[in-house]
Formats: sequence, structure tokens, C-alpha cells
Amino acid sequence: MLMMISVIYTLYAFIKFYVAIMEIGFVIKAKKTKPVILTPANFIKAANYKIATSKIELVSILYDLLLFFWWIGYGLNMLDSQIYFQNEILKSVVFVDAFIVINYLFSLPFDLHKTFSLDKEFGFSKIDAKTYVIDTVKSGLLFLVFGSLVIALISWIMLTFVSWWIWGFVAVFIIILFVNMIYPTLIAPIFNKFTPLENEDLKSAIENLLQKAGLKSSGVFSLDASKRDSRLNAYFGGLGKSKRVVLFDTLIEKLDKNELLAVLGHELGHFKHKDIIKNILSSGLMLFVMFAIFGNLPQDIYIELGVINGIYINIILFLMLSPILSFLFMPIFGMISRKNEYAADEYGSECESKEALSSALMKLADENKSFPLSHPLSIFLYFTHPPLVERLRKLGANIKTSKECMEEPCQA
Repeated sequence: MLMMISVIYTLYAFIKFYVAIMEIGFVIKAKKTKPVILTPANFIKAANYKIATSKIELVSILYDLLLFFWWIGYGLNMLDSQIYFQNEILKSVVFVDAFIVINYLFSLPFDLHKTFSLDKEFGFSKIDAKTYVIDTVKSGLLFLVFGSLVIALISWIMLTFVSWWIWGFVAVFIIILFVNMIYPTLIAPIFNKFTPLENEDLKSAIENLLQKAGLKSSGVFSLDASKRDSRLNAYFGGLGKSKRVVLFDTLIEKLDKNELLAVLGHELGHFKHKDIIKNILSSGLMLFVMFAIFGNLPQDIYIELGVINGIYINIILFLMLSPILSFLFMPIFGMISRKNEYAADEYGSECESKEALSSALMKLADENKSFPLSHPLSIFLYFTHPPLVERLRKLGANIKTSKECMEEPCQA
């Protein structure tokens, strides 16, 4: 069984590695062609950033593969021999916490390089060492407190119920819904400062949009994203009465009123079409499949790992192998999501205009240095949003790539 899992994980890593190689080759060729959507300088810059991040991904994939084999060949057995607790729930909490902390420390160099080297080189990251450390400490404390409670709950369920995976799924799904509900009002403010939108004219226009869509929110807020990052974004957060509209201060600075309303109209399109509920249900389905698989693993796997049949091993295997199942689901969810994005674009353009949404999307891409072209395999496997070129064409923009210009003359 362990051999089969190892083969599956290796194949998973190989596919990701191959796709990353194809993406790098595609972008290297594409950046030499006529720029589309972005300004010429940002087109090259976005391509270089995409290539650099993809190269980091290549190293990360190989690193994760080696780490996986270290864990199953030595690490889990070593950790099991070092943790002594009679209480199984307590041992599970300490074991899983230790596993997550060790993985975090192994991945820390990649995060530090991306945040303080690569993202600063390309003008994205504005975070300083002090803010980074404070954010890390806050995240760590939240995990140690609430993450440990979740691990303890799952461990208790596993000890109490024969069909523990069913009740484990129910518990985790409820927790996910609860976290989504409290995130905007209780969790996000721990890391960022939220202030009510001061622009009364814009605020009034946004509230009119919400009213037309039938969405009741707890307010419209500006988020101080610029102290960490220069990229633009906006989102609707929360569930039930905790729903709020959040605009990054960088977005407010770069987009005009009509463009902002078109972007928010797009997000409202997801609400009108019940995409949020659909996403929650589809995520729940994937989570259920994962619990069903990991709740029925053969006993031989514990012998092959060299550990006692402990409840914490099931949780660890879930954490190690669930990315593979997520990867298998991604193409299906991606196709559905891309279709939903087109529908949300249509609603956003109706809220304001196709020209306003097109202009906003192009500004977002240019400011965020998002390379507008990608290899078809990357799109199929990873993209939850359609390529920007296709989105703009749906909105009526006449955009052609260099390859298409060879088949049909491009406008000057």
C-alpha cells in the first residue's frame, strides 16, 4: 500500500513539474511577441515575474517530494518515538502540531525568498521584517490555539465513533462554515486595519448596487493592504450577517468610480448566481470524498510506516495526501469556475458597462503585473478564472495575440 502511495505521489509531483516546465517555455516565447493588454514595460516585467515564480515552483516541487519520502521513510517513525503521552488525544495534538511546525520551518526559506527578495525586486512586497514577524507570531498563536482544538475534536471523534470519518467530515465542514462567517469581523482585523469607506459618493453608489442585488452587508470598508503589498484587490467576505464589502486601499487609489463599481458588480454576480453556495457545496463534496478515503485505509499501511496504529497518523496522512485529491478535482472545478466567471462578468458589465469592466480588468492586470497569456495545460489544470484575453473578448474588446495576427491582420 505504501509503495502505491509513493508511486502516486511521485506521479503527482512529476505532472506538476512537467506543467511548470511547459509554462516557463511558453512564457519565454510569449514575452518576445507583441504585448497585449499590459504596457510594453509591464508585459516584459510580468513575464519575468511569471518565469521567476515558476522556477521557484520547480524547486519547491522537488523539495516537497524529498520531504514526503523523508516523512514516510524516517520522519513519522522518529517523531512517534519522541512524543510520550498516555492520553491519545493529547498525543495526537502534539504530534500533528509538531508535524505542521516542522513542515512550516522547512518551507520558510521559500516564503522568505519570495517575500523579501523576489516580490520586492518586482515592486510588489512592501512588508518589513517587523510586520512579517508580527504576522507570523499572530498566525502561529491562532493555529496553536484553534488548530489544536480542531485536532483534539477530530481525535475524539475518531476514538468515539466507528464510522468516525462521517462525523469528522460533518465537524470539519461546520467549522469551515463558522470560520468563513467570523473571518471578516474577528480574524481579518487581527492582521489588517479596516476603516469605513470615507468617500460618501462611492459608498452610496456601492450600497445602491448591493440593494439592487438583494445583498445585505454589515458595511463597506477600506483595508490597509498597501503596508504589505502594492497589488489591487477587493472582495465580499463573510456569511450571513457578517457579510461586508472590502476594498484594498490600493484599488481605491488606482481605479475610478465606474471601474470600481464594475469590479464590485462582478463580485455581486457571484452572489446573484449563488456561486458562493455552489462553491461551498462542491468543496464539501471534495472534503467528504477525502474523509471517506482516509477513513478506510488498510491496516497494513501502519506496519509499513513503522508506527503504531495511532489516530494522529490518519490525520497526518490526510494532510500529506489530500493535495493529490485536490489536484484531481481541480480541472473539473476549474471548468465550472471559469464558466461562472464569464457569467459574473456579464452581470458586472450590466451594473455599470462593458467598457468600465474591461478598463478595470486591464488596469488590474497592468498594476498587478499579471501576465495575460498562459500554456493551455496550465489553464486546464489550475485556472479558476478564464484567461484575461478571453474575458475581455467576451466583453467586446478586440484583442489579438501575435499568433492570431499572423492569420488575420491586427488593428493598429
